[in-house]
Amino acid sequence: MASRGRLLRACARRTAGSLDMKKPSTTRGQLLLSVASSMLSFGLDFGVLALLTEIVRLHYLVSAAFSFVLGTTMSYTLSILCIFNVRRYTSRTLEYGLFVLVGLSGLALNELFLWTLTDVLGIYYLFSKVAAASLVFFWNFGARKLILFSPAKSAPPAAR
Repeated sequence: MASRGRLLRACARRTAGSLDMKKPSTTRGQLLLSVASSMLSFGLDFGVLALLTEIVRLHYLVSAAFSFVLGTTMSYTLSILCIFNVRRYTSRTLEYGLFVLVGLSGLALNELFLWTLTDVLGIYYLFSKVAAASLVFFWNFGARKLILFSPAKSAPPAAR
């Protein structure tokens, strides 16, 4: 819990200071901040999943879809504010759309892992969620860094 508070305070200081904030320049630094960001996003995702399933009484797969979208939106916000220093696209609409597309493929993986672990293997759905989120984290980080938060490769020189 203390590390979550530190991450939020660090992000608040960075965003309050200026829009051109110092973000980690190495993949390792970005990965470490992404882990902390993902923990926060997962906390929201997990809490909404449990709330919608246990209190609202939605099916756990429906709840998981809603909670995953909320977690993804939080992750996007933290990614652009605190983690990645290179943004391939100038259009925030395009960038968010691609972020969501990566998230949707992550959601498909999440639902597949959740269903397999819960319905096929008989593991309690909240334990399954922890395992599924851990697996999907690596997909999301790698795909988002490659597609959204790395410099565009320059085109090869035209053949003469």
